[in-house]
Amino acid sequence: MQSSLSLTFSPTTSAAATISRSHHSLPLSTAKPLNLRFCGLRREALGLGFSTSLNRNLRRQHSAIVSAARSDNGSSTSGSFDYDLLIIGAGVGGHGAALHAVEKGLKTAIVEGDVVGGTCVNRGCVPSKALLAASGRMRELRSDHHLKSLGLHVSSAGYDRQGVADHANNLASKIRNNLTSSLKAIGVDILTGFGTILGPQKVKIGSSDNIVTAKNIIIATGSVPFVPKGVEVDGKSVITSDHALKLESVPDWIAIVGSGYIGLEFSDVYTALGSEVTFVEALDQLMPGFDPEISKLAQRVLINPRNIDYHTGVFASKITPARDGKPVLIELIDAKTKEPKDTLEVDAALIATGRAPFTQGLGLENVDVATQRGFIPVDERMRVIDANGKLVPHLYCIGDANGKMMLAHAASAQGISVVEQVTGRDHVLNHLSIPAACFTHPEISMVGLTEPQAREKGEKEGFEVSVAKTSFKANTKALAENEGEGLAKLIYRPDNGEILGVHIFGLHAADLIHEASNAIALGTRIQDLKLAVHAHPTLSEVLDELFKSAKVKEHASIPVSEPVAV
Repeated sequence: MQSSLSLTFSPTTSAAATISRSHHSLPLSTAKPLNLRFCGLRREALGLGFSTSLNRNLRRQHSAIVSAARSDNGSSTSGSFDYDLLIIGAGVGGHGAALHAVEKGLKTAIVEGDVVGGTCVNRGCVPSKALLAASGRMRELRSDHHLKSLGLHVSSAGYDRQGVADHANNLASKIRNNLTSSLKAIGVDILTGFGTILGPQKVKIGSSDNIVTAKNIIIATGSVPFVPKGVEVDGKSVITSDHALKLESVPDWIAIVGSGYIGLEFSDVYTALGSEVTFVEALDQLMPGFDPEISKLAQRVLINPRNIDYHTGVFASKITPARDGKPVLIELIDAKTKEPKDTLEVDAALIATGRAPFTQGLGLENVDVATQRGFIPVDERMRVIDANGKLVPHLYCIGDANGKMMLAHAASAQGISVVEQVTGRDHVLNHLSIPAACFTHPEISMVGLTEPQAREKGEKEGFEVSVAKTSFKANTKALAENEGEGLAKLIYRPDNGEILGVHIFGLHAADLIHEASNAIALGTRIQDLKLAVHAHPTLSEVLDELFKSAKVKEHASIPVSEPVAV
């Protein structure tokens, strides 16, 4: 991920060579761990992403592995092993895998070198949602126009910075304790220390001689903020998202480097609390990872009316923290020519340039595995591939560490899929059915392909692509909330009714997207969705109208293609 955290299905982030091994982590966005098992899983999907010869080789190896697993009838077979399953990293991916493993009867342990919950719970999506909740209410209370339209009047509104920060910290602590308790309650052993792979099915815990063995091992070590070269982070005036979530200050003017999910959400928080924001984006447009039409509308609503300006097509080649009474200095160069462009002087800078896999020090060399830009190579079943292109028996990698899709719920879904495999049931996750969301006000959500991606796929594979749209301005519930600014977009095949992608910008978009993601996961066609009933008046009718507006050929008989694993 260069200047933003975008929705791609292949690793694009360059890991810094000096990342220190400070914690195992993986994201999450729910306080109800038992719900983690419903994560857009799809059976019998086809593999994608490797050469034909390598695919054949991996499939042959897979058949042997699955046959062996099935011979155990899915039962616990520790034998000479300490555990059936050992998970390195107690973030959301590891937690989801552990819950499912115990349900399947596996003796399970999870290794954690920092705190349970990983990035999402402690330094990511959980505390950030607390900040967004508080700042979002502040934005509403300060919007005289919005309040007046509802017949409301608020004489004044203010906030306590430490109180807002405490809300985020308390939420993270509560969820962390819940996750820890849930693991202990079902008998998962929590082993404290850094996990280092010593060889096949063998892991050392911490710096001592504590060595444990396991029939199968899952690496779920997550990621850390990616800091580009030339950027000096001091944790005070030049910060990453880890620091920003503590909300130790609300600067008058803050530059945010990167306009992806992380940057957008923090711009929402800071502007609501009174800061002026300047985006620095390496690509030629803001929000490069989103569908272009959604990006355009989101910029009109989330950027242009707010106290935000931006520089696109530029790199922050050097960022110097504030010191000796001087402001933060940001030197900008042209992203293409590398010629100097400008110098910014601001109160603070947030580095939101994506995340880098946290895979150093894992002992991968002991099983002949070489990372690719820091990511651990895996096949479509999350099985680790060694330097010679062969599968490493009994070793899997899920979540941010493999780079397939750096989202909390994707990590959990991958972990659940792995457990299915090691207990004898072949399982492949369709990543195109996994939704993503940006929790701005209003929210942005998406699943599947963008329109350009879909049209490229259609041109390559020889099928037509159509687009349907519906506005929140036609939705009764949105109008009642005076939140009519929004758009839902459906990208589909008119010949067979297959959903290729859905993108939503508007009130509660993050909640609305799941009807579409589940439809993709289950292979449900638009013809069938047109017959679904939605309660009135609800925001769900935005999707109802969207599907009903799609023009599918009357006698569509071509079957929906099986989802493809990526």
